[in-house]
Amino acid sequence: LAAIGIRTIRFWNSEVFSEWDAVLDAVWSATEGSQKTSLSPSPSPREGGEQKHFPLAALTFSSGYLANLAVLTALCDRESFIFADKLNHACLNDGALLSRAQFIRFAHHDVENLRKRLQSTFGADSTAHQKTKLIAVDGVFSMDGDIAPLDEYLDLAEEFEAWLLVDDAHAFGVLGDGRGTAAHFGLESERIITMGTLGKAAGVAGAFVAAHPSVIEWIINTARPYIYTTAQPPMLAEAAREAVRIIEHGDDLREKLHANIAQFRAGCAGLPWQLLDSETAIQPLIVGANDAVLAVSRALEARGIFVPAIRPPTVPAGTARLRVSLSAAHSSDDIDCLLRALHDVAH
Repeated sequence: LAAIGIRTIRFWNSEVFSEWDAVLDAVWSATEGSQKTSLSPSPSPREGGEQKHFPLAALTFSSGYLANLAVLTALCDRESFIFADKLNHACLNDGALLSRAQFIRFAHHDVENLRKRLQSTFGADSTAHQKTKLIAVDGVFSMDGDIAPLDEYLDLAEEFEAWLLVDDAHAFGVLGDGRGTAAHFGLESERIITMGTLGKAAGVAGAFVAAHPSVIEWIINTARPYIYTTAQPPMLAEAAREAVRIIEHGDDLREKLHANIAQFRAGCAGLPWQLLDSETAIQPLIVGANDAVLAVSRALEARGIFVPAIRPPTVPAGTARLRVSLSAAHSSDDIDCLLRALHDVAH
C-alpha cells in the first residue's frame, strides 16, 4: 500500500526498534570501501573468523532457524532426550527431529507435567546421568505472547542435569533490560543456552547463540548448520553491532513499548474477541473462525492498518487470531487509530 501512496500502519513482526537511522548509518559506513569491511560473506563462519565480533561464549548465524538446528543437532543424538513445550516454534521441533533424539513434549507452561515426564523417563535408569538431556522452550511464545516460567524450568534442569535451550527471538531487546528472558528472571547458569535473533527487535538479520564457552566450541566444530552454510555478511554484522548498542542503552524505547502495550490493552475493552493475557509486544486477539479473522484483517487493511490473520496449522483449530505486534516506533495516535478501527469493524 505504501508503494502506491497509501499510508499504512503496520502492527507486524517488530517489537521495540525505532531508531532506524542509526542502523542505516551503520550499514552505510560498512559499505565505504573494501579497506573497512567487505560486502561479501566468507564461505563458512569458521573460515572468516566470524565469532571474533562477539564474546567468546557466543557466535552468530545467518538465521534463528539455523541457530536452533545447530544447537540441537550438535548437542543431541540417538541416545539423547529432548523435552519440549507443545507450543514451541517450528524450528525447535525440526531441530529435535533432525537430531534423532527421543522427542518428548509436555503441556504448555506445565512445569509439573514436565517433571512427570522427566521422572517417568529417568526415574529408574541408573545410567541417566550419562545421557544428554535438553529442555527446549520459547522465552516468549510467538503466537500467544506469554513468557515461559524459565526459573522453574531451570530448577528442573539442575535437578535432572539437563541443558535448558531458550529461543529468545521475541524477548531479546525487550525483556530483562534487553538481554532476554533469563535476565528477566534474574537467572545465570552454565546450563542455559540462549538463541536470540537479530531480525526482530534488533531490526537487522541473523541470529546468535550464547552459552558456556565449551558449548560454543563444540557447536563451532560439530554443528553442520554452522559449518556448511554461508556466514553473515560483514555489512549486516556492522549493522547488528549498532543495533545491539542501541538496545543496550534503549530503556526509553522499552518504556515507550510498555506504554503502547498498556494503551492497547486498555483500549480493547468492549471488543467481542478474547485478548490473550500477554505483557509482551505480541498481543493476540482470538477471533475464532478462519473466515472471520480474514474478514477482520481485510477490513483493517482497507482502513490503512496491517494486522496479519493467523490461522491453523500455525495455531490450533478454532483459535484463528489477529496477531498485533506493537513497537516503540508506534505513536500513541497509531494505537488509537488501530483501536478505533477494531471497534468500528467489530460493531
